[in-house]
Amino acid sequence: MSDASAGSHWDERLAGDVFWYGTQPNDFLREHAAALPPRGRVLCLGEGEGRNAVFLAEQGFEVVGVDASAVGLAKAARLARERGVAITTLQADLAQFPLGSAAWDGIVSIWCHLPPPLRARVHRDVVGALRPGGVFLLEAYAPAQLAYRTGGPKTADLLVTVAALRAELAGLEFEVALERVREIHEGERHNGRSAVVQVLARRPA
Repeated sequence: MSDASAGSHWDERLAGDVFWYGTQPNDFLREHAAALPPRGRVLCLGEGEGRNAVFLAEQGFEVVGVDASAVGLAKAARLARERGVAITTLQADLAQFPLGSAAWDGIVSIWCHLPPPLRARVHRDVVGALRPGGVFLLEAYAPAQLAYRTGGPKTADLLVTVAALRAELAGLEFEVALERVREIHEGERHNGRSAVVQVLARRPA
């Protein structure tokens, strides 16, 4: 999917006043946010409507949310205003977005499903973009999710396993690396029993 078509696709999916994925943070992020370096600089990949970025800002982090969808990021900015916090939003396709070198205390990827070659490249860049001691936190749908049909991509190539993530994130130390089935209730579009991958990995200090 090209930069333009990726943005257009998500603009259509996120259109309207409804927060389609809810306004509360992802459960895995909420559970493990304390593992991020306190009050650090955090990048949220594929941030969409902003619920996770806003939550992190409420915890005192300096947060940048990047997404291809201008519609989603407008909602993210609105949610931040409503909650009385500041976040930075950047409209960009991850295929063109430089993560930088030792630039972030944390990088968060929640349901950011990418084609395998791009995903591998972004994850390699994550390793170098984290500062020493920085944390990468990810939840994504696993291949078994195709049987549940409760959210996420409809094609296997966009789903991911722990084994793939260990290879793509070589150089980080894994503190959590799970494939599990859990209940997810996030707005109207993530609802029910789901097969997921959860990772928390840290760049050695």
